[in-house]
Amino acid sequence: MTARRWSIVAAVVVIAILVAWWLWPSGGSKPVSRSTAGPYLVRLKIDSPRTGDNTVDLDITDQHGDTATPDRVSVEPAMPQMGHALPPSTATAVAPGHYRATVDLPMPGQWEIAVKLSGAPGSGSATFSVQAN
Repeated sequence: MTARRWSIVAAVVVIAILVAWWLWPSGGSKPVSRSTAGPYLVRLKIDSPRTGDNTVDLDITDQHGDTATPDRVSVEPAMPQMGHALPPSTATAVAPGHYRATVDLPMPGQWEIAVKLSGAPGSGSATFSVQAN
């Protein structure tokens, strides 16, 4: 092989290593998702989703990033591919703009968690995908 080909191969290997490192999931972090829900922005966090009870943390702001306190916040898990839908859980305020709910995921797999909010600015909903082990 010529020196030029070795340089190209080395560059491709370095790029592949950097992309793998950048995309590799970290083991201890919480899955975090953000979405718009009507007049709100919602950030959902679940620590290591698994079968059984899971704590869902929600940080809610308005469109400008200021803390929002909707009157009603609920969390509704569903597994559409299996035809499962579970009753909604009401999220309780832990601090201004921070809500918490517990959801029971009865089986491993891909779950869709709908967050529904309503308050003076209006109502909205956002759906988040969660992989339970």
